[in-house]
Amino acid sequence: MSSLVECVPNFSEGNNQEVIDAISQAVAQTSGCVLLAVDAGPSTNRTVYTFVGRPEAVVEGALNAARAAFRLIDMRRHKGEHPRMGALDVCPFIPVRGVSMDECVLCAQAFGQRLAEELGVPVYLYGEAAQVASRRTLPAIRAGEYEALPEKLKQAEWAPDFGPSSFVPSWGATATGARKFLIAFNINLLSTKEQAHRIALNLREQGRGADQPGRLKKVQGIGWYLDEKNLAQVSTNLLDFEVTALHTVYEETCREAKELSLPVVGSQLVGLVPLQAILDAAAFYCQQESLFVLEEEQRIRLVVNRLGLDSLSPFNPKERIIEYLVPDGGPEQSLVDKPLRAFIREVGTRSATPGGGSVAAASAAMGASLACMAGLMTYGRRQFEHMDAAMRRLIPPFHAASAQLTALVDRDAQAFTAYLEAMKLPRSTPEERDRRTAALQEGLKQAVAVPLALAETVASLWPALQELALCVNLACRSDLQVAAKALETGMFGAYFNVLINLKDVSDDKFKDQTRQRVTSLLQEATTQVALVLDRLEQRPQ
Repeated sequence: MSSLVECVPNFSEGNNQEVIDAISQAVAQTSGCVLLAVDAGPSTNRTVYTFVGRPEAVVEGALNAARAAFRLIDMRRHKGEHPRMGALDVCPFIPVRGVSMDECVLCAQAFGQRLAEELGVPVYLYGEAAQVASRRTLPAIRAGEYEALPEKLKQAEWAPDFGPSSFVPSWGATATGARKFLIAFNINLLSTKEQAHRIALNLREQGRGADQPGRLKKVQGIGWYLDEKNLAQVSTNLLDFEVTALHTVYEETCREAKELSLPVVGSQLVGLVPLQAILDAAAFYCQQESLFVLEEEQRIRLVVNRLGLDSLSPFNPKERIIEYLVPDGGPEQSLVDKPLRAFIREVGTRSATPGGGSVAAASAAMGASLACMAGLMTYGRRQFEHMDAAMRRLIPPFHAASAQLTALVDRDAQAFTAYLEAMKLPRSTPEERDRRTAALQEGLKQAVAVPLALAETVASLWPALQELALCVNLACRSDLQVAAKALETGMFGAYFNVLINLKDVSDDKFKDQTRQRVTSLLQEATTQVALVLDRLEQRPQ
């Protein structure tokens, strides 16, 4: 899995297209950086750039962007709705894939030090990179904004982490740090700026101060007016969407607006959004409205509609959801993205991967998909209308398992490749031999973990499969029979792959526990499949 860091610098220019384009070009021309989005706001006079790359590449990309801004932006002439303190106001580094938060902290430290040394500007560390508790939140550092910096920099407690404690009028100051994925989410109101801000104060965690906190944890907020759209917005930053979700912010804003008799007219996502944040909102609306929506594309469409994400401009998921822009994997096409003929041909080549583990995962995924199909061929038909509630309950586990098992097709091949790479490590010195041995053992455990996950996923489906066998549309009897045997085949494949990779594992306790578990799962699978087939055979035509 390739390591990937996201960088989201916010520059204090949202109107001059030449400046916006020059900064974009500085990022795009940086080797190893992929520019994903450029969101310019005329009223805020601010542009948010989003790009990704390896840790060292994104640091270079951010520095190149800052160099361009240093030439082109003069804070002495800056006016805008958004709080700001510098030409490059804030530059966070966010772990996306295969990177820890600590590594992103190192990115922020390296960037901040080099920015300060090269441009001679004050730089503060915030978020996970903060070295002082009082600097952990961005609003605390930015208090008083650009205009307060001349006096603020004279105070010992506000000496920058890098660079001079002197005011640089054309630049101001920059905050850089590491954080979780921040979602910039604005809700549109037909109201005044003051009314929008009143709602923001009620919702944001900071509230109106320590004695009047707001309702939503890990949410920042402010109210402003967009002249170019002729509406107000409750502008929020979701610092952790797993704590406070998109739909929670939207629904709470709607509730506040209703109390003030104000219309909510959609919302706006600035920059990119993680897929899971959208799917969490879909799950909320499906549950709230008793909706049965399975496909990811349709669930996204539901959220776009319910939140009004296309109210100000079209919302294209392929351009706004980060996982769609940056697929997991290197330059080679993943196994599951290949045509079936190509995948089968590759299995048959003289290569260790894809092998039995990938084939087992593919078999199990096909079994889960067949069971899903059989359920859907029963759901929504007039003659089986009495079974709709049961199908709504039984189909989703197979749909979810199909996606999980499909992902294991590539993960199995990747795990074995990692083990082969460990085999190539040097072993000339005792230290090198120790490192190689540790890497081999970790590689073997990963090679065991993937087929074991396959077995556990298949095992979770037996109760639903048993119930489906009793009530499925009998026109799909043979499909469900094949589904049961395909799942069993996947289980057998998982069993054999676990055992062969356990053979060289040195941790005896791990070996014994894993062997017992996978053997138990296989025995259960044999029993469950026989029962499913018997139930299907016993049903009258």
